[in-house]
Amino acid sequence: MNKSTFFYLLLLSLVCFAVTPRALAEQAVPKLQGKLMQGSLIRGETKAGSKVWLNDKVIRVSSDGYFVMGFGRDAALTHTLSWQHQHMPARDSMQLVLQKREYKIERIEGVPSKYVSPPKAVLDRIRQENTAIAKARKTNSELRDFLSELIMPAKGRISGVYGSQRFFNGEPKRPHYGLDIANKTGEPVVAPIGGVVSLAHDDMYYSGGTLIIDHGFGVSSTFIHLDKIHVKVGQRVEQGERIADIGATGRVTGSHLDWRINWFGTRVDPALLVD
Repeated sequence: MNKSTFFYLLLLSLVCFAVTPRALAEQAVPKLQGKLMQGSLIRGETKAGSKVWLNDKVIRVSSDGYFVMGFGRDAALTHTLSWQHQHMPARDSMQLVLQKREYKIERIEGVPSKYVSPPKAVLDRIRQENTAIAKARKTNSELRDFLSELIMPAKGRISGVYGSQRFFNGEPKRPHYGLDIANKTGEPVVAPIGGVVSLAHDDMYYSGGTLIIDHGFGVSSTFIHLDKIHVKVGQRVEQGERIADIGATGRVTGSHLDWRINWFGTRVDPALLVD
């Protein structure tokens, strides 16, 4: 064997080693965008045609490799993200470690007693409204608006934050899952990103004027305590488009917008998605 043949075979063996399935898989770890902490919405990108799992639960992946996942207020701090690219024999995985968060306590007095402990006469109404909200949040459309950068849906003072534990008239209630923006009734509410309206209700018992917009792949925005709603179910809206007016409807002590974001049934923090 002459010297040139030897070096050719050596180079060929190195190239073959470099492109083994395992090496290719390790070079194609999914890219993640977002803050790894409780309450976060994480957007991801992997190779087209790949499969993705979060803690062994299948995650929807677009044809070109985009996906999204959310972690709730009190989510466990460690999770396993797995993926399998096309033509790869097995899954690869990595551990996701979330930052633990501390939440503030809010005490709100002067709330009408019927909203703190609703009378039995309205329990059926509340159940029906909760069912409608849950149905809207189960939407798993092919929209890709969730990949866009979000803008604030309204101007005003931040009067309430995600995760805070609220006491109404001294009685502990569920944590708050939205971002409250205080401003006067009639001020505009705009779409933080594009999407399709999946629920529009003028007067729910707790949330008053309520609007939900689907952004795709299980991601939705909810806007509550609205004075007026300017869009209807099935309507396409674009980022920055006026969709409603700030109000003081439902269980409130003042005029404000309560803005929430969900990944299916998981409530995440809107503040982590805006600058």
